Amino acid sequence: MEAITQKDIERINELYHKSQTAQGLTESERTEQQELRMAYIQAVRANLRGTLENIDIQNADGSITSLGKR
Repeated sequence: MEAITQKDIERINELYHKSQTAQGLTESERTEQQELRMAYIQAVRANLRGTLENIDIQNADGSITSLGKR
């Protein structure tokens, strides 16, 4: 999976703004928008998963549980 770049985010926003105009998006732009959005969502999920794997929770009994193992 490729990392999402600032250029990709700018393109997502550009396509969104164009979709809100009377002109709308072409079919190929709609496909590109969907692909970019899916890549962005996957990147966010991977980032969140990586963050959660590095968090430990201390339980009431004093034991520590790693969220990475849950």
